[in-house]
Amino acid sequence: MSESEFLPEGTLRGMPGPLPAGERILWRGAPTLSGVLLRAFHARLVMLWFAATATVLALGAAASGGPMQALAVAGPTLLIGLGALGLLTFLAWLVHRTTVYTLTDRRMVLHVGIALPITLNLPLAQIVSADLRLFADGSGDIPLRLPPGERVAYLHLWPHARPWRVSRPEPMLRSIPEARSVAALLAPALASQVKGTIDSPARTSEPAILTGRTGAVPGRLAPAAAR
Repeated sequence: MSESEFLPEGTLRGMPGPLPAGERILWRGAPTLSGVLLRAFHARLVMLWFAATATVLALGAAASGGPMQALAVAGPTLLIGLGALGLLTFLAWLVHRTTVYTLTDRRMVLHVGIALPITLNLPLAQIVSADLRLFADGSGDIPLRLPPGERVAYLHLWPHARPWRVSRPEPMLRSIPEARSVAALLAPALASQVKGTIDSPARTSEPAILTGRTGAVPGRLAPAAAR
């Protein structure tokens, strides 16, 4: 039985329910397969480790038994490494296929999880700040900082969490394609929510609009260095 069977008719994939009247979807997307594989599962480091281990074993075997002995020793290690790469690629594909990020003019929704999917509903008014980290292929990460007291367990989020922010986890749009364009949609949506908060007499606190590693710029996402 699929998850969609428990949702009201007309609910879009990745959403907790139908859109309320007046709410508009600005963007929907998912992580790139290569981004998850290389930057979340660190496939390059895994293959480098297996290649280095096979090289060390082969050199030791070659010194005592010749090239055939070196091949017999290093071959199984390389095969295990290829198997590990295949497994990581499959897991990255599952993350790519099961994840849905949805930005509306009122909230950010993250539908994540493979075996036990969860849907995180983050009102834009409750997002304190956001960063943009661009990569050479045009994809990028957009971490979202939540106010103190609003926490989601790091293990529930991963790999859709900013790396190493364990004590105060930050949900993150991981390796999304055309990240700069998504940032251009997110920035004014956040800014408009902040303006609405300021104009509302029932709310007295003003959250920071957006911050980046190079300083805060109202209404903009501050890009970190691309790599």
